[in-house]
Amino acid sequence: MTALPPHYWEEAKAHLMKRDRILRKLIPAYAQESLHPSPEPFTTLVRSIVAQQVSQKTAKKVWQRFLTRFQHQATPQDVLAVELEELRQLGLPKRKVEYIIDLAQHFDQEKVDPNAWQEMEDEAIIKELCAIRGIGRWTAEMFLIFNLRRSDVLPLDDAGLIRAISQHYFSGEPVSRFEAREVAQAWTPWCTVATWYLWRSLEPVVESD
Repeated sequence: MTALPPHYWEEAKAHLMKRDRILRKLIPAYAQESLHPSPEPFTTLVRSIVAQQVSQKTAKKVWQRFLTRFQHQATPQDVLAVELEELRQLGLPKRKVEYIIDLAQHFDQEKVDPNAWQEMEDEAIIKELCAIRGIGRWTAEMFLIFNLRRSDVLPLDDAGLIRAISQHYFSGEPVSRFEAREVAQAWTPWCTVATWYLWRSLEPVVESD
């Protein structure tokens, strides 16, 4: 069964194509694609920690090892039952292993309540997540986008977004956070959707048969 896009996706596309000349060209190139729902919260956050400060290729390789080790469904309890060294053998540095264990403890001990996040404001969720070791603003924003599918997240710490803004709006010239934010003013309240299409623009279009 094909995963449905967020309920706001079509409205957001129409708004962005009306307001932004770059997105007016980009969005039709990926017309059949959209943001898909991610796994449950714990898995999403573990994957974000795995992806921190490494290439996409490396992150994908380590993540596949992690999924294989836990038979594609790791719970906090599963992670806590594994020796630290076994997690390191998956290709994770010691510090990331410590972050993942701390995250698992937060979930296992119910120090966080994922059910409450649906009703909370974005910044309140970011503050709660950033209190966990190894989770900074970027990781929290990725969670808002890929797990909660919030509509107006602008991850200015994301290198891919900044690269795409540089490429499409500044002819490849370096871009400051201030300049990126200026560009993004036209995207509100659909910054998540604009960000997703700009990320997608960095990858080749897959032609259908």
